[in-house]
Amino acid sequence: MIIVRLIGGLGNQMFQYAAARRLAEKHSTILKLDITQFETYKLRKYDLHCFHIWEHLATRNEINQILGNSQNIINRTVRKVSRELGLKYLQNNKLVRERSFAFDSNILDVPDNILLDGYWQSEKYFADITNILRREFVVKYQQDALSQRIADVIRSTESVSLHVRRTDYVQNAVTNKVHGTCDRDYYDRCVRYISERILNPHFFIFSDEPQWAIENLQISFPTTIVNCNNTSRDYEDIRLMSMCKHNIIANSSFSWWGAWLNSNYSKIVCAPKQWFADSSRDTRDIIPDLWIKL
Repeated sequence: MIIVRLIGGLGNQMFQYAAARRLAEKHSTILKLDITQFETYKLRKYDLHCFHIWEHLATRNEINQILGNSQNIINRTVRKVSRELGLKYLQNNKLVRERSFAFDSNILDVPDNILLDGYWQSEKYFADITNILRREFVVKYQQDALSQRIADVIRSTESVSLHVRRTDYVQNAVTNKVHGTCDRDYYDRCVRYISERILNPHFFIFSDEPQWAIENLQISFPTTIVNCNNTSRDYEDIRLMSMCKHNIIANSSFSWWGAWLNSNYSKIVCAPKQWFADSSRDTRDIIPDLWIKL
């Protein structure tokens, strides 16, 4: 059994599921989802129910069986001190924690019966089960009438999704210090790059602050603001982004997945060269090799 601890928004949960799903496939074992963190983490909720995934929720008993005594206060203190001193602490080798944002190839070979705890933001953790994930990350709910009309336009044009992520990245001081935001210059570069390579692009703008996009993005091509889906239907925006022929993503796992799920073999995906405002974080493995960093 592989258990994966889920936290964060929908995009983060997709990364966590994907890395764990690959381990479950490797070991021909069941994957279970630990959603207990959402009991105290109120910014987001468990969201993967929208997909055709292996939706087996781990019980507290199953989680505790793997964690053993690693949860008690003494062991937590020893782990903290060990990390601060740069020492390895192997009291519980069934709890596999992410060390950094850089891809760790050792994760591909961890044994069965572990709990995976991290963000795992690199397709290198699951590239060899791409076909499985493309089947499972399919939204199981029917589109509403407005989303269907947008989807029809997306199919009939040289569609380009453009994602602007702002709200929490701007309003929360801690989040802003870590993540930062993609500025207007970044989007101008992306629009120029794509418009020089494809004819008659039609840009579909997805944003949690559509008014900012309207006022700041000067795009001299057909543009559609997609603002019909609220946070309870955020999966619909991922589905619509994935239907576009090309993608401009923000420094956000949400639009990362919209672009990754785009099945157009000749797609152009533009991504920010700097993923975090905090440049000390090693993010070299987040953006797939074929995507364009601007």
